[in-house]
Amino acid sequence: MLEPHIKRIGPRKVGGDGDIEVFCADEQTDVAVDVARWHQLAKNILISEGVRGAAELTLMFVPESAIAGLNEKYMGKSGPTDVLSFPLDAVEAVRTPGPGALSRGPDKVSVDLNDLPILLGDVVVCPSVAKNQSPTHAGNIDDEFALLVTHGVLHVLGYDHEDERDAKKMQSRERELLELHHWRGPMPETFNRVYE
Repeated sequence: MLEPHIKRIGPRKVGGDGDIEVFCADEQTDVAVDVARWHQLAKNILISEGVRGAAELTLMFVPESAIAGLNEKYMGKSGPTDVLSFPLDAVEAVRTPGPGALSRGPDKVSVDLNDLPILLGDVVVCPSVAKNQSPTHAGNIDDEFALLVTHGVLHVLGYDHEDERDAKKMQSRERELLELHHWRGPMPETFNRVYE
């Protein structure tokens, strides 16, 4: 197995003592999913993006009904979509864990943020939407899954495509990561349509 490429520029996300954990679940039956493969891709992307130490990410494969509900509730859009990302970075949340944190009693134990895992967030992929759009999007279901997992993880890590500059930066990084971890070489010609 190739060692994941380590990005040398940009911010690092470093958790406490421990290792990166990617929790995966396939909660749908419409399309066969190689959970172990996409688990490894997500982990390799995190490593390539400089994530170190105790960090957690969840990668879920869900049916259209589930992703449509999430899409409506959190994005204000109706219908199913291919991938949604929910960044957490919950370490920030424990800095002010509630009213009890203000007490100064003798039993009060200070929280060492370096001991806490970084809760990076959740990536939710809908395999049936991926399958339906793959012929005109990434070209095949395998490349479509790889693109959606990569895209979702990058969103959790702070990438976005709200404006043209950010979109180009995100797409460029997606290509690099896919070439490194999915194709293990240059991007196939059929994949160019995604970025046209």
